[in-house]
Amino acid sequence: MTEAPGPRNLITDVAGLRVGHSHERALRSGVTVLCADMPLRAGVHVMGGAPGARETELLAPDRLVQKVDALVLSGGSAFGLDAASGVMEGLRKMGRGFPVGDMRVPIVPAAILFDLANGGAKDWLHNPYAGMGRAALDNATQGFALGTAGAGYGATTARLKGGIGSASWVLASGVTVGALVAVNPVGCVTMGQGPEFWAAPFEYGGEFGGLGVGTAAPVPLTKLSREATTIAIVATDAALDQAQLTRMAIAAHDGIARAIVPSHTLFDGDLVFAVSTAAKPKVEAPALLEIGHAASTCLARAIARGVYEAEALPDDALPSWRARFGIGNE
Repeated sequence: MTEAPGPRNLITDVAGLRVGHSHERALRSGVTVLCADMPLRAGVHVMGGAPGARETELLAPDRLVQKVDALVLSGGSAFGLDAASGVMEGLRKMGRGFPVGDMRVPIVPAAILFDLANGGAKDWLHNPYAGMGRAALDNATQGFALGTAGAGYGATTARLKGGIGSASWVLASGVTVGALVAVNPVGCVTMGQGPEFWAAPFEYGGEFGGLGVGTAAPVPLTKLSREATTIAIVATDAALDQAQLTRMAIAAHDGIARAIVPSHTLFDGDLVFAVSTAAKPKVEAPALLEIGHAASTCLARAIARGVYEAEALPDDALPSWRARFGIGNE
């Protein structure tokens, strides 16, 4: 089997996964949900200095709960953590969740990014994120938008708009790996003053412009502190346990470092979830190394795709990649 992206080049090439977005234009923020018909085994790893998350501690390999019902990526800083409440309500009505007596408690870990200072109307009377979380769950499907959508709707980078990105890779073994990311870092996704992406060495088939490698000149970081964070999910159909998924999440952070300069800073809350549908057999250490490497390269590609696909909107604080460089607008 020749290694290449899956048919969608999205995380949903891992069969059984669905992704839904919800966002509000006036708010300039949104929510993205990943779910499946069955609970997913999951792990997590945090490398940023300013993370915001919910129910991540239970993903450690020694915890009682071994699976999750959905994962949430949200804008809104700490307010965005409430998106998981909306997702929980939706899942509860579906009869999903960890059984506790006569009740079921949906397990919905979440991670947030800071987009409160992007010019959107944040003067709400009631926190809107629970409603957006529920809407994102209801919108979940195999095909979904990239760029200015969901949790990436109001995202920014050091000098360009951020966005939501995704990519996939099918290994020679038949195992599929995918990545989903909301790109909102302190750092730069492009090199120097040019349009070329730091992730260029890992690009496949011109998926983010096919421009190759540019000049790695430093660019001043003008984005203010505590206004950042890149949050991501990597997935596979290999039957990994929670310890292996934790290692997969750790490996995937290399993709953030390959695509964003600088990354994992004190002002970023960089976090990666890893999930398995367990549709394929268990793997041993050599195959886990290959899966981890695929997760990191998928995540690097997904980051570039999120910025490449971003849409220019009126009153943007920063230009989109396409508006800035006049490429891809035909």
